[in-house]
Amino acid sequence: MGQKVNPIGFRVGVNHAWGSRWFAPKKTFSAFLIEDQKIREVCKKKLAEAGISSILIERYASSVRVTLFTARPGVVLGRKGDDVEAIRLSLEKMTKKEVYLDVKEVQGADADAQLVAESIAQQLERRIMLKRAMKRAQKVAMDMGVEGIKIHAGGRINGAEIARVEWSREGKVPLHTLRANIDYGFAEANTTAGKIGIKVWICKKEGFQVKAPRNEGRGGRRERGDRKERS
Repeated sequence: MGQKVNPIGFRVGVNHAWGSRWFAPKKTFSAFLIEDQKIREVCKKKLAEAGISSILIERYASSVRVTLFTARPGVVLGRKGDDVEAIRLSLEKMTKKEVYLDVKEVQGADADAQLVAESIAQQLERRIMLKRAMKRAQKVAMDMGVEGIKIHAGGRINGAEIARVEWSREGKVPLHTLRANIDYGFAEANTTAGKIGIKVWICKKEGFQVKAPRNEGRGGRRERGDRKERS
C-alpha cells in the first residue's frame, strides 16, 4: 500500500555498514545523534560543490573522527589543505571536542547512487531535459559494469502545471532481495517551478570494480576532442 523502506537501512548489517559507529548510554544517545546530524549538515553545506557521497562518523572517549567520501578531494582540501582545516576548526567549535577529518576519494563516481542523483539534480537546475539526463546517467553507469540502475523523479517536471512522476530502469534492480548490493541516493533540484525530487537505485555485483570507459584510447571522445583542439 505504498509503504517504502530505505534500501540502505533495510540492508544494514547484511551488506551495508552503519554510517555512525559509536556506542552511548541512554542519557547521551540523543545528544550524540543530533550532533551527528549537525556535522553532516555542516559538511554538506560547506562542501556542496565537492561531490560528497557519504560521511562516516566515529566517536572515541573525547574525540570525533569524520571521514568524507568525495568525488573531488582537491575541492575539499583546497590550497595546501587550508579549506579542510577551516572545516575541522568549525566542527571543533560546534562539538567542543577534538575532531579528526579524513578525506577519501570515491572511485567511479558515475556508479555511486548519491552522486548520480546530485548530478541529475544539478542538470535540472541548469534546465537540461530530464529524460536526457536520465538516459545519459543510465548509459554511463551500465558501461561501468553495474547490474542495473533505476531513476525516479517527481515534481513539476519541465515546468509543468501539474506535478507528475517519471521513472526509468535499465538492467535488474531487485529491491526485495536482501543479498543484493543496492546503493541508494536522493537529491532535490531547486528549479523555478519548485522542487523536483530525484531517487536513484544502483545494483552492483559483489566485489564491484570500476570498468574503464569503452572508447578511451581507441579513437573515442577524448581522442576526438584532442584532434579538434589540434586542428
